[in-house]
Amino acid sequence: MVESQSPLYDEFKAILNTIDPDRVKELLSYMRTEAINFNLFKNGSFIERKFPFDIIPRIVSASEFEYLDKGIQQRIYALNLFLEDIYSEQKILKDGIIPSDFVFASKAFLPEFMNTPVSKKIRVHISGIDLVKNSVGDGWVVLEDNLRVPSGVSYPLSIRKLTRKVFPEFFEKLPIQKVYDYPQILKKTMDYVNTGGINVVLTPGRYNSAFYEHSYLAKESGAVFATGEDLFVENNILYFKTFNGKRSRVGAVYRRMDDDALDPKFFHAESLIGVPNITQVYRAGNIGLMNSIGNGIADDKGIYYFVPQMIRYYMGEEPILQNAPTYLAFFEKDRQYIIQNLRTLVIKDVAEAGGYGVVFGSQLSKSEREHMKEAILKEPRRFIAQEVIEFYDIECRNDLGQLIPHKADLRMYSLYGEEIVVWPGGLTRYAMDPKSYIVNSSQGGGFKDTWILKESK
Repeated sequence: MVESQSPLYDEFKAILNTIDPDRVKELLSYMRTEAINFNLFKNGSFIERKFPFDIIPRIVSASEFEYLDKGIQQRIYALNLFLEDIYSEQKILKDGIIPSDFVFASKAFLPEFMNTPVSKKIRVHISGIDLVKNSVGDGWVVLEDNLRVPSGVSYPLSIRKLTRKVFPEFFEKLPIQKVYDYPQILKKTMDYVNTGGINVVLTPGRYNSAFYEHSYLAKESGAVFATGEDLFVENNILYFKTFNGKRSRVGAVYRRMDDDALDPKFFHAESLIGVPNITQVYRAGNIGLMNSIGNGIADDKGIYYFVPQMIRYYMGEEPILQNAPTYLAFFEKDRQYIIQNLRTLVIKDVAEAGGYGVVFGSQLSKSEREHMKEAILKEPRRFIAQEVIEFYDIECRNDLGQLIPHKADLRMYSLYGEEIVVWPGGLTRYAMDPKSYIVNSSQGGGFKDTWILKESK
């Protein structure tokens, strides 16, 4: 079933049909010039490639965005309270809302950072919430919370600028919300948690899949763009080495690398991209680190199951946005349900990300299902299962100009500084194969712009 979009969608298509196809080629040429890439690293090989783009946008009405805005704000606020609690008093465990052994069994929980103060008590500075629009039930469903190093925001930002350049008539005739202020909101967020010093975007380097995004956000937000080699620690203070041999104190770091690569003195000694002893600066409260160390416990696919309970527990409210129907193999009742219904469920390995470790039971052979059952019984904490959500297709334009339905999700971004701001844009990702449900960029998926409409006056 194809998503029913705003009536303006038909107006957009009418405009598009009057456009010379060479202008679409012009847009794609600009993308190559701007090097709008999402690189892949597969089978030990680095593949530098352009990010597949489809000119047909996803259009979200003003009322729909208002609903998503409230739901995401509520969810992020509760997840931040959970992280503050789990790394301090752990009330939610003591009150039995979440089983303690379920949390402590996760590799993403880092007890070494218990009672570490964080600037302004904010741990979830930048989030990417993945949603799909359910074609069977009502409304949007949250598939995943990305609270460590969510990527992708630079792509809709970049493509919006290029689209406005090539197709100004879209934005003259249609009431589309502006998205250009994301870098300024990012700067305000960094400034808010800054402990004194410059702002830095820390990149692992050019071989990272989202290196384009790292450099783009640093430039647009006015932050210093740095690798681990550009930073050093002295007396629990982080410094940036300037080109003339001087140094500047760093007050906030938007780090674009996972915890285990961040500090070779604390995590993995073989890491060549981190900053030695940066965790000491973090422990001392001398830096605003975005996002905080240890956030992985909150976007663990198993902890996702408990987010509605978190909202009720910490906020005394009912969740606005719903989870996908989820079963924890950790619980005996759920485990038996998963085993008995494996053929119809989606199985996810909680340790994986980027679309890896996702298995559709319907696609497994009899022997593969038996192996999966054995793995679930052996390591129940490792797996969750979800009902297959029949989410809407979105039309994509092929090389012949035909509109073909593809599965697509929506990643919405929020920034948590003085307040939680849900950005009125988003990354719509679609599966390159019309028959596939896997839309992740790291699995080769493409992207679209997301047009949030202004409220009609």
